[in-house]
Amino acid sequence: MQSQNVPNYLPQAILSTIFCCLPFGIVAIVYAAQVNSKLAAGDYEGALSSSKSAKLWTWVSFGSGLAFIILYVILIIIGVSTNQ
Repeated sequence: MQSQNVPNYLPQAILSTIFCCLPFGIVAIVYAAQVNSKLAAGDYEGALSSSKSAKLWTWVSFGSGLAFIILYVILIIIGVSTNQ
């Protein structure tokens, strides 16, 4: 029997939605919400797939939010240095 302990990454998905990138975070939340219902239905492979997708989209949301912040800071630095 396979282990029924499949992480759903819902807290991470919610935090990445709030603080990083809304569109990708919503995708992560949708996949994270599917994990427990698939486990309850006995679909272990489906739950595992949704868990992996939730983790992927959480990281995509975090990475895109981080890239946006870095780009924003670089553009501010360039703007300040050209005005001097």
